[in-house]
Amino acid sequence: MTLLLVLILLPLAGAIAVTALRSNDRVATLTALGVSVVELLLIIPLWLGYEPRGERIQQASSMDWIPNFGIHISFGMDGIALVMIAVIALLVPLIIGGTAAIDKLPKGRSAGGYFALILVQQSLTIAVFAATDVFLFYVLFEIMLIPMYFLIGGYGGPNRQYAAVKFFLYSFLGGLIMLASAIGAYSMASDELGQGTFDWATLVSVVRDAPTGTQIWLFLGFFLAFAIKAPLVPLHTWLPDAAGQAPIGVAVLLVGVLDKVGTFGFLRYCIPMFPDASQALAPLVLTLAVAGVVYGSMLAAGQSDMKRFIAYVSIAHFGFIALGIFAFTEQAQVGSVSYMLNHSLATGMLILVIGMVIARGGSTRIADYGGMAKVTPVLGGLFFIAGLSTLSLPGTNSFISEFLVLLGSFDTRPVFTIVATLGLVLAAAYVLWLYQRIFQGPVRGDALIGAGGGPGTAVAPEIGARKSIRDLSKVEIGVLAPMVVLIIGLGFYPKPVLDTITPSVEATMSAVQEGN
Repeated sequence: MTLLLVLILLPLAGAIAVTALRSNDRVATLTALGVSVVELLLIIPLWLGYEPRGERIQQASSMDWIPNFGIHISFGMDGIALVMIAVIALLVPLIIGGTAAIDKLPKGRSAGGYFALILVQQSLTIAVFAATDVFLFYVLFEIMLIPMYFLIGGYGGPNRQYAAVKFFLYSFLGGLIMLASAIGAYSMASDELGQGTFDWATLVSVVRDAPTGTQIWLFLGFFLAFAIKAPLVPLHTWLPDAAGQAPIGVAVLLVGVLDKVGTFGFLRYCIPMFPDASQALAPLVLTLAVAGVVYGSMLAAGQSDMKRFIAYVSIAHFGFIALGIFAFTEQAQVGSVSYMLNHSLATGMLILVIGMVIARGGSTRIADYGGMAKVTPVLGGLFFIAGLSTLSLPGTNSFISEFLVLLGSFDTRPVFTIVATLGLVLAAAYVLWLYQRIFQGPVRGDALIGAGGGPGTAVAPEIGARKSIRDLSKVEIGVLAPMVVLIIGLGFYPKPVLDTITPSVEATMSAVQEGN
C-alpha cells in the first residue's frame, strides 16, 4: 500500500471512529484532531519522498474496478497534486482545533457528526487530486459534493438549505456534462486502440491527436465542469451564497481547497488532453478570467457581509489563476499553481480570523464593527497579516505567485494582463478597506458597543459602553501561528514549492507542444 493511499483512507477510518463517538463531543473532537494531525505528519515523508525530476506520476497504485469497460481504481500524484494534498492536510487540523473558538454548531447538532463529515471531505478531496482514472475522477468529483452539502445544509447559517442546494446542483450538473465528454474520449480510445479505457495517460496520448473540432467539443464538457468549480464568471453565483452560509471551518475548505479542483482540472485534464482546443479557445477563457477579476473586485466593494466579501475577492483571484494557466507560458503556469497554494493559505487564514471576529461580535455585518484593534490588538495584527498576504505584499507568500503570473502572461497576453492587474489593485484596496472599517478608528458598531458598562468594560461616554471582548486565546494563536510562519516563510523562500511544481508544469507545456 502506498503512502498516498494511506492518506486517502486514514480520514475515512477516522470519520468512522468519530461517528461512533458522537455522543461525547469532547472525545470526538480530540479523536478527529488526532487523526488530522497524523495525516499532516504523514505529508512530511510524502513530500520528502517525491522526486520532482522523476516520473510524472508517483506513488501510483491501481486495481481493477470495472474491467469490462477499462475502469480502474487508480491513484498517483504529480507535483501539482502534491501541493494541494499538502495544503488540505494542513488546513483540516487547524479547522478542527479552531472550531470550538470560532463556530457555534446549531442546536441539536453534535461535534462528532460535524468532524466526521470534515474528515470524509478531506479523504474525498485528496482522492480527487490523486485520481489517475478519468471515470474514477468523475465519480469522486460528484461524491465529494455530498459531505459538503450536509456541512453547509446542516451546520450553516439561516439560509443554509438554499445555499447547499444551489452549490450541489451547480457542481452536479457540471459533472454530468464532464461525464459526456469523458465518454466521448473513451469512444475515441476504443476506436484507436481497439479497446476502451479511462486511463488518464492513455487518453492524453490518444485524444490530443484528434481534429481540433472534435477536441473543442470534448474540451467544453470538461471546461464547464471546472469553470463552475473554480468558479469563473458567469458560473460563479453559487460561491457567495455557499461561503456566506457555511460555518467558518467549512468556508475555509470550500474557498481554500475545493474550488482549486477546478483550476487543477484545467491543468490536469483540459490542457494535456485537448491542447489544440485549449489554445483555440484561450481568448474566450481569458476573457472570462479577466471579467472575473474585475467583476469580483467591483462586487466585493458593495458587500455588507464579511464572508461574502471574501467570496467575491476570491472570485477575482480565481480569475487571475485562470489567466496564468491559459497564458501558456511556463512562468505563468508555475505562478498559477503556486498561487493555488498561497491563496489557500492567505484566504484560509483570513476566513479564520474573520470567524474569530464574528465569534466575538456575533455579527457578520461589516458596519457592526469599528476600532476593534483597540480592544483586540493581537487579533487586529493577525488580520492585517492575512490581509497583506491576500493583496500579495512583497515578503508574503502570494507575492512571488502574482509576480510570476504577471511576468509570464504579459509576454503572450499583454492586454488581458494589464486589465487583470487593474482589477487586482481594486481587490487589494478593498481588503485594506475591510481592515480599516473593522479595526481602525474609534470603537463603534452594534457588535462592540453595549447599552451599559459592566465588569471588564471600558466606558466612553461619547460612544456608549464597550462590550467585554477578549483578545485571542492561546488556542486561537496556536491555530493561526502555522499559517503566519508559512505566509512569511514562503514569502522569503518559495524555492521548495517552486522546485516541486515546475517539472509538472513543464510536462503540461510539453503536452501542448506535442499536440501541435
